[in-house]
Amino acid sequence: MPSNLHEGLIEIFRSRPSLVAELLAGPLKTPIPAHDQVRLSSGDLPDLTPTEYRADGVVTLTASTGAPVLAVVVEVQLRKDLRKRWTWPVYLATLRARLSCPAVLLVVCADAATAQWCAEPVELGHPGWVLQPLVLAPSQVPVVTDPEQARRCPELVVLSAIAHGSRPRHRKVLDALVHAFDSVDFDHATQYSDLVFGALPAAARRYVEGLMATETYEVQSEFLRRWRDKGLSEGRTQGLAEGRAEGRAEGRAEGRAEGEARALLTLLVARGFEVSDATRRRITQCTDIDQLDDWIRRAATADSVDELFAE
Repeated sequence: MPSNLHEGLIEIFRSRPSLVAELLAGPLKTPIPAHDQVRLSSGDLPDLTPTEYRADGVVTLTASTGAPVLAVVVEVQLRKDLRKRWTWPVYLATLRARLSCPAVLLVVCADAATAQWCAEPVELGHPGWVLQPLVLAPSQVPVVTDPEQARRCPELVVLSAIAHGSRPRHRKVLDALVHAFDSVDFDHATQYSDLVFGALPAAARRYVEGLMATETYEVQSEFLRRWRDKGLSEGRTQGLAEGRAEGRAEGRAEGRAEGEARALLTLLVARGFEVSDATRRRITQCTDIDQLDDWIRRAATADSVDELFAE
């Protein structure tokens, strides 16, 4: 069964098909033909009956006439799967025949070991017929730290955060991520945040959550407004609970101090001392339990009230 990470990464390319062309021409340094449009196509290959012949995604680059100039099979691979070495060539051959244009395979991996395995050439048997997958490893994902770039291409920032966000030296990637959340609609922001939070370690996740709750710029998206409102509400609730607990603790301390003061005054009167108004105020206004206990011990043996307060 596909994992949340697998489905989430696929959704990134479904939401922004042009990201495929950007990655091919950028970090993968793959020549792509001139084109006017990049569109998402079905990953189903109806020419083939078995259900396993379904690509994670297909992106087609088209000319101004609408004619396809390049088809890209997008596969998200999170682990080694020997079956792929048999099905990937089928995907490409089928698309090439259906669309009458070149076809390439882009494999997106979340770890270096899987990326290395996916990058191994696939020998088809016929002399010279070898498939060399184009593999995007985490190390090849651009490190995006610029807030404006994050707003222009939020999906790339999501990839960047997943690939690099766990490293403390790349915290600026996580800073940019918040701007990405602020540039997309609520559903996409929710989806992307779930994807990133599921991939990041706890420390990095808490860092992003803190940014989302405290960032000072005026947010534009409903997602961040809801997040901050939720944070404020939770903060108020927690603060109220802590205040009540603190109040109960303070109330107990004050009640004990009052009891100690009354006991001290009773002891002084019982021993026959005259308690002046000033002495009474000093005792009743004292909230230091330890001090009141000390005075009670002194009152048991003192010869005068003055001895009670002697340094």
